[in-house]
Amino acid sequence: MLDANWPDSWRNAFRIELRAEAIGLAWRGWPVLPGATPEPITAEGDDLTWRRPVPVRDEWRELVGSHAHEVASWFSDRTHSLLVATGTVLDAVEVDQELGKRAARLLRSIGHPAPIVAMPNGRWLFLTSPSEHLPAELADQISVQWHGKDSYIPLPPSPFQHGVVHWRVKPEVCGWQLPPAAEVQDVLVRALADEHAPMLVESTAA
Repeated sequence: MLDANWPDSWRNAFRIELRAEAIGLAWRGWPVLPGATPEPITAEGDDLTWRRPVPVRDEWRELVGSHAHEVASWFSDRTHSLLVATGTVLDAVEVDQELGKRAARLLRSIGHPAPIVAMPNGRWLFLTSPSEHLPAELADQISVQWHGKDSYIPLPPSPFQHGVVHWRVKPEVCGWQLPPAAEVQDVLVRALADEHAPMLVESTAA
């Protein structure tokens, strides 16, 4: 666990912040879930670390839509992270850091920022309204993952093995209005095209 060596005062402050964030999101209608540290991965050649937080309960889908009062009761000393279910209120598109930076710049340039979460593993999450599909240009990329129905994502201040999840762009910047999925997906496609442009130039020159 990330906070194993933290002083008690730090751990208590973290849990208070985690609980406050969870309650605040639940009051806004976000499908909050309590998260826990998963068991270490023990595949051959692995470093026996865990990848990202997971729901406390296997039947987490039954918790989606719970009232904020119930959400408050979940976040105790044994709750280590804050998750939100995707596919109902919001979706998320997960990309690598470089693509994320390009897309974030494009969103700023057109004056339509989107909530963006950065994870300590170098992955970024672009939060959007729910979507029925992911454009083929993105779906064909192994580095892009769509979190829709039956999925979930970690939100700040959830800890990973090394570091803490944080906002790159807070929802307040967008007035808590999630951008249309198609709009953000289009920007990500454009950012992806910008990434591949240098390779196309090199191929043409060759």
